[in-house]
Amino acid sequence: MSHPVVIPVLRELVRCYQAFERVSKTHIRLTGLTPPQFDIVATLGNTPGLTFKELGQRTLITKGTLTGVVDRLEERGIVRRIASDCDGRSTLVQLTRSGEDLFERTFVPHLAYLAPAFEALSDCERRELEKRLAQLRVELERRQAAMASPADCAE
Repeated sequence: MSHPVVIPVLRELVRCYQAFERVSKTHIRLTGLTPPQFDIVATLGNTPGLTFKELGQRTLITKGTLTGVVDRLEERGIVRRIASDCDGRSTLVQLTRSGEDLFERTFVPHLAYLAPAFEALSDCERRELEKRLAQLRVELERRQAAMASPADCAE
């Protein structure tokens, strides 16, 4: 059964994300980082460091790609790995001093670069958009959880 009501919203959501990615990626490349590298630097900024699990949850980087991206940042002296004080089995990824400087030089300017697109919407429109996107995300996550539920699996 076809659900034509979904198609226009889905297309616009994907087009919006693709447009955002193109604009963001173009600016990120000027920092000398790849988008995944920038994602890690931005996520680690203003933190004492995060485990690989936390980085995977907070970034848009797949688990299989994360280690390689961190390896390349470590080779450049932007991040370091240290043993976790809380859990001897975990490794924290932290920005080095050079990484912290990079974060300071790139994160706020990147937000400023993106801001005009969001400022084209009124405060009310931005709040409404955020609310509706969160509503859609929650519903999608609910459906994903329901599909993964063991009670839904046939034996």
